[in-house]
Amino acid sequence: MKIAQVAPLFEPVPPELYGGSERVVSHLTEELVRRGHSVTLFASGDSRTSARLYSVVPRSLRLDPGIPDPSAFHFVELAHAFARADEFDVIHCHNDFLAFPFARSCPVPCVHTLHGRMDFPHWRDLMAVFPDMHLVSISNDQRRPLRDLNLSWADTVYHGLPESSFRLYPGEGGYLAYLSRIAREKHPEIAIEVARRSGIPLKMAGKVDKADLPFFTREIEPLLDHPLIEYLGEIHDAERPDLIGNAMALLFPIDWPEPFGLAMVEAMACGTPVIARPYGSVPEVVDDGVTGFIVSGIEEMADAVGRIGSLDRERCSRHARNRFSATVMTDRYEQVYQALIEGGAGYRQDTRRFLPAGTMSGRIV
Repeated sequence: MKIAQVAPLFEPVPPELYGGSERVVSHLTEELVRRGHSVTLFASGDSRTSARLYSVVPRSLRLDPGIPDPSAFHFVELAHAFARADEFDVIHCHNDFLAFPFARSCPVPCVHTLHGRMDFPHWRDLMAVFPDMHLVSISNDQRRPLRDLNLSWADTVYHGLPESSFRLYPGEGGYLAYLSRIAREKHPEIAIEVARRSGIPLKMAGKVDKADLPFFTREIEPLLDHPLIEYLGEIHDAERPDLIGNAMALLFPIDWPEPFGLAMVEAMACGTPVIARPYGSVPEVVDDGVTGFIVSGIEEMADAVGRIGSLDRERCSRHARNRFSATVMTDRYEQVYQALIEGGAGYRQDTRRFLPAGTMSGRIV
């Protein structure tokens, strides 16, 4: 198949720091190429891929202070991708709703993996206008806020990791790990309290977005001055496996509708169990009593830390490989692509009109 993968531009593909969506796009793209598909990746110019890379910006946008409005460049990227639609059998977009207007007039099938939460009011207004979009959810729970709408769900496809990620660690570092954005809905303060009650060191890694800086400064930073707590900041992608793999357990104390939570799978791939609260996708990702414990409050989380030795790390990693590998993920996406191609592309129009003459300024890298 000739496949276009259209990634967000906030991080390179794969990301060097934070970036769950871009990491998944990379895993999928590389596996598709390995299987012999012709893949064009639309992403930032600092991306690394074995696919053909097409970029409209030289570097990812999140860390570029000269980009006041990243949405403008996402629309440029989409315009270029859809202007070349006749080169592909299917276009796979990872930009949430931004691609919807382009997809409606596209001559080839388009599918949209939605990576974010869908419980915001604007999603109902959007899907009332675009009920015909072919959608993929990354968990069944992600669909729940819109379950009463008659939408074109193609499938639920869980994120998957490449085979190299399934490396069993003994978890003998003697500490707990927290790997997430430092944000209110992620509840880093609960992870800190669990560590204090357990008497076990906690290593915390995660970025602080500008919007979350007041929360971090007022409520989290004062808690970091404790001998058990070590805050590492936003770590490099290459540091993630050792941090998680050497941990006794990953703490995941969220209370929001997390669409997936890739860090949970990264931990389980290393054999590290996850102690999480039962929100969002958690009950779909963590097998209670096998790959971790699903608990509610701080006291239950601390109690679960004391029981973590009862779990078999090798079984945890094996279970994760069977459910959350890039192989399994790509199998599902291939089925989605094939079904859409066999179902027909809908009506055809000239997508070159998306770009005025002389504006094809992107570059093949």
